Amino acid sequence: MESLCQKADEIRRHFCGDGFDLCSIVNAKSGRCSENCRFCAQSAWNATQSAVYPLKDTAELVEEAKRQEDQGMLRYSIVTAGKRVTPQELDQICRAAETILAETTLAVCVSAGLLEEREYRQLKQAGVSRVHNNLETSQRHFPHICTTHTFQDKCDAIRGAQAAGLAVCSGGILGMGETPADRIDLAMTLGELGVVSVPVNLLNAIPGTPLAQLPRLGEEELRRTVAVWRFLLPRVTIRLAGGRGLLADKGRGCFQAGANGAISGDMLTTAGVSGRTDRQMLAELGYEVRRDHG
Repeated sequence: MESLCQKADEIRRHFCGDGFDLCSIVNAKSGRCSENCRFCAQSAWNATQSAVYPLKDTAELVEEAKRQEDQGMLRYSIVTAGKRVTPQELDQICRAAETILAETTLAVCVSAGLLEEREYRQLKQAGVSRVHNNLETSQRHFPHICTTHTFQDKCDAIRGAQAAGLAVCSGGILGMGETPADRIDLAMTLGELGVVSVPVNLLNAIPGTPLAQLPRLGEEELRRTVAVWRFLLPRVTIRLAGGRGLLADKGRGCFQAGANGAISGDMLTTAGVSGRTDRQMLAELGYEVRRDHG
């Protein structure tokens, strides 16, 4: 195990250097999602206590962006619940992105559901540099996780974003009953799609969701998966994301096994790790916090 992680870290250093990309996310529109994703606290199909509110206005999104910039973040992602945003919401997100880019040094990313190429082009024109759309799991396992949209729908949206000139951040959630082979298949698909940033989420089993009773994936298994993914995806940013706050070491072991990015601060509906805590840890590990490609 330690030899695997050491070799993975050597691959990371060879292809990516010692840069480490830190980003933050904002839950810009919360709850009552029409999709039946079995892990999600915001799905209208699941009996959770998730907050429900409409898309935040530009002033709120800009204020939060400035707070994240003060925490040392490099990227700021506007994330919305739902299968896709409306045209009016997309216009509002674009206005917010333009203001954030004018008033901060942050790069702006957007996660707004299964959009079409023309909508991604609108985001690109507003200055958005990257969009996020998790595949969540392998194609084989996906129907066990969601049936209101398909794995192919996800892939089509990713290709539409790339056709519009946007970089793509896409990964998955580990610990949802998938097999080790499913994890390999997911990584291979992400490589074939050419994504530049791969979030690795650890399932945080939320009460009221169908996956609430699943046992948590062990930290060694998570670290092993990160290391194997570095072998399969040598040039991407492997980014620890949701569930990192559950780890005893807050991800340090994974950052020594091939991971070179993270989401800092709170997640969508759960607490995370502060940017200042992350920066201290990364300095101890010899990383230089800087924006990655795309």
